[in-house]
Amino acid sequence: MATKITYTQQGDYLLPDLKLPDQPKVEIGIWGKRHLRHLKNHHPIIYTNLLTSCKLTAYLADIDEEATEMFDRLVKQFTEQEGVNEQLKAENQMLWVQKMNNIRNRAMEFVNTELVYI
Repeated sequence: MATKITYTQQGDYLLPDLKLPDQPKVEIGIWGKRHLRHLKNHHPIIYTNLLTSCKLTAYLADIDEEATEMFDRLVKQFTEQEGVNEQLKAENQMLWVQKMNNIRNRAMEFVNTELVYI
């Protein structure tokens, strides 16, 4: 089975026309997108290896799923530990919003340091 390689002229050079196989369309969430940006900026070799082996999409989807689960679990644990519940929400909405924002920010920071920016 012979494969015909085509080339494109770029100045004085002939470069092969390389194309990656089609990958399945998977929706990547915010955590996966952050990790992708981190890989591109700080780990270009890992990024290129994942891209050329057609494993990047699946890898990012896994990171995104794991990070989402970790974030949800941490928010639930922190709210239970600090007694942030619907009763507090009904009694003092501003305090509830302050505590929930604090909890979400802590959980987001933890997920970023443990999964996204490694």
